[in-house]
Amino acid sequence: MKEITRKKMLVLALVAGEIMLKNGGETYRVEDTIVRLCRSRGFKYAEAIVTPTGIYISVDHPDEDEQEGPMHSFNKRIKNRRINLEKVAKVNEFSRRFVEEALTIEEGMKSLKEIEKSPPPFTNYQAAFFGGITSSFFILLLGANFLEFASAFVSTIFVTYTITVLLEKEFASFTIYLIGGALAAILALLLGQLSTDISINRVIIGEIMVMVPGVAITNGVRDSIAGDLISGMARGGEALIVAVAIAFGVGFVLNLWIFLGGVL
Repeated sequence: MKEITRKKMLVLALVAGEIMLKNGGETYRVEDTIVRLCRSRGFKYAEAIVTPTGIYISVDHPDEDEQEGPMHSFNKRIKNRRINLEKVAKVNEFSRRFVEEALTIEEGMKSLKEIEKSPPPFTNYQAAFFGGITSSFFILLLGANFLEFASAFVSTIFVTYTITVLLEKEFASFTIYLIGGALAAILALLLGQLSTDISINRVIIGEIMVMVPGVAITNGVRDSIAGDLISGMARGGEALIVAVAIAFGVGFVLNLWIFLGGVL
């Protein structure tokens, strides 16, 4: 295998792993995809180490007249992550097709770039609407009345839209969820002034449900059980930071409201 071809194949595997990791893919799935892609093109040795913040790949492919070929190592720093499982599924599908069919590296890179540039499955407005649906129906489990149901629906639409826009702007996670928690508390307090039948606590609980890092917690537990301790702790830490940011945003607004003489 020529030197240029080796590097191109390594870059292709790296891009595939990057797309998966940036969009919520599990650590083991990213590692398995990278190794499968490399070995499908004859690399005798392929190893990948993946954490939520980085991908490290090493491969070795001997030439025809050599017992051992040159070792190549690439790494990629991952700074921003969000949840888009559709892209993860598309890369999974691509990796199977790349292994089973005689795709060239250029064709593979073209397919990966199309996946990376593909728009999210829902627009910001659709995501906000479904966030409102999720929130309002959740608080029905807490015994909410119609006014609380409507309040959670309307307010969570604004909260979800704000978070989605900030994620697109690649703000820091702590800042995004701090703002989201503060906005949720402000809207709940304002709506609570319209009627005594609206429980501010229930509305806030519904609003913050769309911000709870469920995927990060699930992946963190799964990685820890599988023995990927670094990834497990990293995802657990990420979930903890998000939870603290939400709590700080909500708590700050509520305490400020009480300080100014408001009643909860």
